[in-house]
Amino acid sequence: MRWWSAANLVSNVGTWMQLTVQNLLVLQLTGSAATTGLSLAVQAAPGLLLSLVGGSLVDSWPRKLTASVSQALLGLVGFATAAFVATGMLTVPLLMVLAAVTGSIATVDNPACSLLGNDLVKRKDVPSAIALGSVVHSAGRLIGTAAAGAAVAWFGMASAYLVNGVSFLAVAAVIPFLKLVPKEEREPQTAHERPAQATAKPARRRAGLGGDTREGLVYFARNPRLVALAAITGISAIFGRNYQLTLAVLVTGPLAAGAGAFSTVSTVLAVGGMAGAVLAGCLRKPAVRHVATLAAAGALLQVVAGFSPSLAFLILLVAPMAVVESVSDTAGTTVLQTEPPAHMRGRVLGVWRSASTGWGLVGPPLLGALMEFAGARGGLIAGGLAIVAVTGAAQLLQQRPVRLPRPRRRASSGTAPAPAATVAEAEPATV
Repeated sequence: MRWWSAANLVSNVGTWMQLTVQNLLVLQLTGSAATTGLSLAVQAAPGLLLSLVGGSLVDSWPRKLTASVSQALLGLVGFATAAFVATGMLTVPLLMVLAAVTGSIATVDNPACSLLGNDLVKRKDVPSAIALGSVVHSAGRLIGTAAAGAAVAWFGMASAYLVNGVSFLAVAAVIPFLKLVPKEEREPQTAHERPAQATAKPARRRAGLGGDTREGLVYFARNPRLVALAAITGISAIFGRNYQLTLAVLVTGPLAAGAGAFSTVSTVLAVGGMAGAVLAGCLRKPAVRHVATLAAAGALLQVVAGFSPSLAFLILLVAPMAVVESVSDTAGTTVLQTEPPAHMRGRVLGVWRSASTGWGLVGPPLLGALMEFAGARGGLIAGGLAIVAVTGAAQLLQQRPVRLPRPRRRASSGTAPAPAATVAEAEPATV
């Protein structure tokens, strides 16, 4: 796990260097902010369309091999882009194609790497592993964003893509040497998951190479805890997590501060996020109710932030807002990656990535329209209250029993299939 975390820190630094430079590069080529936004949307679009297929592939192929190949392919894309930039051959259409290819590979790479990290620790340590991943991500973002400026100043824009390509190869080189925890120490052992595990291999053979993508959708839709988690996370992402937009408008508008003040707010957000990720490592058995409680607490802090009389008061609120958001995200990710049976997790993550890409694309313009209509303070307050309302409804939803799909069986000598069980029947206290 230490080797995996170190490799991912290097990879995150390279990723954030490339993301930072890519925006500057598009602006340099076109001078258009709209085209810059379009390049980001093109890279995100495959997540909306292909994540279900990507998740099925992750469930069907060996985890370590899948992650190694996807990381190596991403590295090759980075090297190719660096070569195009260095030789002056990069055009906007070519950059869009490369962004789409990167996004397509990521539909397989993201779930493969997420689940591979969980396979390196025992089940009880999965929340800590996910929290460590959040710390690595936040640290990589801070280092990568700063390093991008220095790299561009000294070596030009191609250097950021070159570093990102090397960082992907570093991860691919580490993966073959990772030692996985024995299956019996990392697989779920709850009563409703054991029967699903018992039928995993036959189901996989029937599904073929790409697995049964529909099965992932059906499982997700029939699991009220996952549906509730999606509702809580989606509404929070749309109305409560776009602080780079909402707080920027609040700081530069009603609070009459400048860009330097917003930079301070952003720094406090980043530090609070890292502190929250460390704190989240103490979670052992997070549940949807924890995510709901934390989301509601963050929303209430957001409402109070909408009434901030001064910049100093806002900065005092920003730190706990970031901590609560980080702990909530870690708890939600843990539930998402441990709730489904092992053979379904790739497909469930595929469903989740499709949904999260959707609300990631819808959120900023919708929130911007709300703030245009209600003002900076009104947007924060209305968004926070909407999160509290949806969170309460999701709490009621997730208390319903999970009805698992009937396992499909081959025709036999007249033996009737057993009735579908519910979590309420098997485990009355596992919510």
